[in-house]
Amino acid sequence: MKQVVQNYKSGELALLDVPVPGCKPGGVLVRSAYSLISTGTELMKVSEAGMSMVGKARSRPDQVAKVMQSVATNGVPATYRKVMGKLDSYTPLGYSLCGVVEEVGAGIDDVKVGDLVACAGNEHALHAELNWVPKNLYAPVPDGLAPRHAAFGTVGSIALQGVRQGESRLGEVALVIGLGLIGQLVVQLLAASGVRVVGADPDPARCELAERLGAAACGDPASAAVETAVAELTAGHGVDQVYLAAGGGSNQPVELAARLCRDRGRVVDIGKCRLDLPWNAYYEKELDVRFSRSYGPGRYDPEYELQGRDYPIGYVRWTERRNLACFLDLVARGRVDVEPLVSHVADFDDAVETYRRLKDGELKAVAVLFRYPEHGMEAAAPAVAVPTVAVSTKSMKPGPARAARTPVRLAFVGAGNYATSMLLPHLAQRDGVELSTVVTTTALSAANAQRKFGFAEATTDLDAVLGDSAVDAVFVVTRHSSHAELTRKALLAGKAVFVEKPLALTGDELAGVLAAVEESGNDRLQVGFNRRFAPLLQEARQRFGARTGPASLRYLVNAGRLDHGSWYLQQGSEGSRFAGEGGHFIDTASWLLDADPVSVYATATSGTEDLQVVLRYPDGSTATISYVTTGPAGFPKETLDLVADGRALRLDDFVRASVYGRKKWVSSRLPKARDKGQNAELAAFVKAVRTGGPMPVPLESLVATTAATLAVQAGLAGGAPVTLERAR
Repeated sequence: MKQVVQNYKSGELALLDVPVPGCKPGGVLVRSAYSLISTGTELMKVSEAGMSMVGKARSRPDQVAKVMQSVATNGVPATYRKVMGKLDSYTPLGYSLCGVVEEVGAGIDDVKVGDLVACAGNEHALHAELNWVPKNLYAPVPDGLAPRHAAFGTVGSIALQGVRQGESRLGEVALVIGLGLIGQLVVQLLAASGVRVVGADPDPARCELAERLGAAACGDPASAAVETAVAELTAGHGVDQVYLAAGGGSNQPVELAARLCRDRGRVVDIGKCRLDLPWNAYYEKELDVRFSRSYGPGRYDPEYELQGRDYPIGYVRWTERRNLACFLDLVARGRVDVEPLVSHVADFDDAVETYRRLKDGELKAVAVLFRYPEHGMEAAAPAVAVPTVAVSTKSMKPGPARAARTPVRLAFVGAGNYATSMLLPHLAQRDGVELSTVVTTTALSAANAQRKFGFAEATTDLDAVLGDSAVDAVFVVTRHSSHAELTRKALLAGKAVFVEKPLALTGDELAGVLAAVEESGNDRLQVGFNRRFAPLLQEARQRFGARTGPASLRYLVNAGRLDHGSWYLQQGSEGSRFAGEGGHFIDTASWLLDADPVSVYATATSGTEDLQVVLRYPDGSTATISYVTTGPAGFPKETLDLVADGRALRLDDFVRASVYGRKKWVSSRLPKARDKGQNAELAAFVKAVRTGGPMPVPLESLVATTAATLAVQAGLAGGAPVTLERAR
């Protein structure tokens, strides 16, 4: 299928061939009929992409701050690779469309194949021929409403949420500053509510359009016409609400709002304009400044948007989905007219040229629609469920050896940030490796990975990859909740598997993986516990030498706070943060102590996610992992001390290591970057696949580390140590 994409580094726009997205549970696959270009938001992104690197930095100071923090935590080289990887990737455009349901995912019962729906979301309602859309981001289109009009649903919801934030009442007077697409819709919604509206925009054509659509008067904000109209309609008191629907770097809109708003009036920011509030003007009138966040309550909440968990209507009357349905109803009943806003309808094949004309000013438009061709598509094959069996391990046959000159063919399931910044750069240029296929649920991420790393194929069809006898090994680099099931499937298909941590989030998931090992006789499994492969830690362990007595190990992990909206916060589906990454630290401790833990005790600091995890080992050794999220950003992320037999080993954030004993050893110089072992780990895995030799880490160790990680949550719940029993 085709999708509109942009490279943020070069500014290139393209109509790219990408794989068809899969139809996941909790949503529907929608074939686009019309999608709407937001001439404000999207053209701003297109313009930013055309800036120099300095210009991009000036336009996004929030992102610059994140980059500087990453430099402090991960170093310049790793941060540079990460930033350049993100910039030099195709990103999607679009967030408002109407289309036909082509396939219905599990758990969906409110629509069926063939239904017309309006869709929202800058990750789900893209300018693409097909999109997977979760339940709370689509709404059925009322009978009789034309698809081209239903495509306005998302921008209509943005305008509607802004009006709700203004709490307008019958008979009041409002000022709308900025009469672009959102502003024109706000004018109509206010007029439909019995509010008299004054519009302000320097474009005479937009002022005339707003007056035709219900505004009492409109004019250039720099002229006296707007102030005169406000004075006449309000008897000199000023408007009850001001809606800022303008963009750009001028502070004129907020200054005009203060001047024309009544005492204790409301100012609602819907667009993205400069907001240097003149303190005296806003203070003297005690103006109420409010922000309108996108489509309404639920926006940016992954449990609402991705998991379909609705807010009770008694507590949240208007969610983003209910706003979407409400706006569609208003258009269907003729209370809002979007047809006069349509300046141009372009065939989807002409998308790149349309953006160029808009950017260059050749095409003057309030709203532009893409019209899509109509054609069918084959349904995806259903998943096959496998029953869970008892957990056990047994000796397995070695894997097949490869001919000396035959490349090891790898498939990747998932191509997110970690895969593209930490794994694929090490594999793309490795001799004897062929990147065969990349599989993702979103088409564009697969296409990006194919372009950047040279995969032979990109697809969303996992079953086809697992059934491909030419694929030797499968990398599972998806979200945590899918690791165990994807690993199980790949093992049953006879593939060697490299799965990023965690291997499993529950005991049942771990049992399912081991059942697949037993059923298939395939134990060719590696979990991405990379720290034991770090060159600096390897050398420090060697210099520390063998020990005879028990050891004490302390591992401080300064995990830091997560950004709002991070999928790591979705603990209901993705597990706790420690369940997701704690295996790294348990595996490192167990490797240094050369044993698997026999018990786990965990306690949490009140009111935080900070944990203390104490592991006990067969010889009496202990390891204490302090996992903290409340530490300072500038403090090292990982520090480790191991003490035994009158000797001590220290690791400082993979930058410096030292060993104290009869002689002192300190790593000679600071490395260019923190090497946490990914390259060496991948080399060991590829070698094992090529030669048929044992996996880099024994299966028993992977299982023990995973079981210990899972025991942390059980220990927190029970308040007592958890004994780890060995599987027989």
